[in-house]
Amino acid sequence: MDLMSKSKSQWDFGELFSAEETRKVLSVSELTGQIRALLEKQIGSVWVGGEITNLRAQSSGHIYFTLKDAAAQLNCVLFSREKVPHRELLADGQKVLLQGDVTVYEARGQYQMIVRAVELQGVGALQIQFEKLKQKLAAEGLFAPERKRPLPRYPQRIGLVTSPTGAAIRDVLHVVQRRNPGLEIILAPCRVQGDGAAAEIAEAIKSLNRYNVESLHRVPIQRSDDSTNLDLILITRGGGSLEDLWAFNEETVARAIFESAIPVVSAVGHEIDFTIADFVADVRAATPSAAAEIITEGMFASREFVAEAMDVMRQRVRRRLAHAAEDFDSLTGRLSRLHPRRRLDESFQRLDDLQSGLLRGLKSGARGRAVSLENLSGRFLRVRPAQSLKRRREMLRQLEHQLNLLGPEQVLSRGYSITMDAASGKVLRDAGKIQAGQKIKTRLKQGEIVSRAEN
Repeated sequence: MDLMSKSKSQWDFGELFSAEETRKVLSVSELTGQIRALLEKQIGSVWVGGEITNLRAQSSGHIYFTLKDAAAQLNCVLFSREKVPHRELLADGQKVLLQGDVTVYEARGQYQMIVRAVELQGVGALQIQFEKLKQKLAAEGLFAPERKRPLPRYPQRIGLVTSPTGAAIRDVLHVVQRRNPGLEIILAPCRVQGDGAAAEIAEAIKSLNRYNVESLHRVPIQRSDDSTNLDLILITRGGGSLEDLWAFNEETVARAIFESAIPVVSAVGHEIDFTIADFVADVRAATPSAAAEIITEGMFASREFVAEAMDVMRQRVRRRLAHAAEDFDSLTGRLSRLHPRRRLDESFQRLDDLQSGLLRGLKSGARGRAVSLENLSGRFLRVRPAQSLKRRREMLRQLEHQLNLLGPEQVLSRGYSITMDAASGKVLRDAGKIQAGQKIKTRLKQGEIVSRAEN
């Protein structure tokens, strides 16, 4: 039935050519070329935003990657001949804005973008701004170590620049209350995140400096180390992303810190976070709590010192007393050795020794002379009695003269005296053994004196 209808239809309508002979057939290259021309004409150069993935850098210098969003993706190529800034910062996960020409890569039959310009978004763009400002301010000397000012060891009043509702102020107050509750804090409230936060932070720093000058004119507080009312300014906030902390990377905040007449401590974010404010400030703390500990360190250490001071003073007093006692004993010994009475006693003892030696010498000499005399007398009698007797007499006179020289009378003639007990005639050598009222006799060169001791 169908064949008959078809045959009849062809005969009735006069179809001389088949469908294959009347349709237009394109090759793959032709179709791809038409699509390419259509894309380049209808779309051309555009800006596209998305996230980089599957990035691949070739040795030729060309960079291939895919730009994607939540629903689609686009193949991209950045040729080495394109002078695109920040191309070295391209990486997987980086959010970017791309400007380029949409075309077709005919060899694979896929459309792609030939990238002509790149603008980083999010963290990447902020990081570039951060590095540029950091280099600029460093060149101007805002980070120079020689301009950093030391913090006072015992601050009494500080200015605090932070949000009154943030976690940072709670951390700071908690540490201060625990370590130095007497520290006075002047709060300059401000926003620490979002549009306009940087201007508020800078104004808070300036307002604290103005307050400091005005209060000096009103009621100046005399300090031993400084005449200012505010000892330092603490700028702080808790952690967050780079976008959250960006207010502290603004140039207006850096200038305000640099121009502050009061030393500034910066404690922004966590330990790994660094901001421009950290580089300009006189001291950078890793966290708000760490900043509070640095500020109160002097007073906190002094509390421990004062608590231990009593024991330390006792120990030092004991040591001083012990040394003084040793010195006193040493001086007493030296005084005893150098006292005139001791020297006098030693002189008397030497005199007694000399007297004893003299007596022994006299006795020994007398015995020797007697023996010699006997020998000489015997010889004299045997040889020449008269001559021998004369020599013996001469020798006897000499011996008598020598004996007189060694006798106590000669000692008395030199001004010495001998004191004896009047009753017994015993020589007295120790005044301590004489009793009051005792009768004593003193022998001089000529004569004797009888007296009575009174004390």
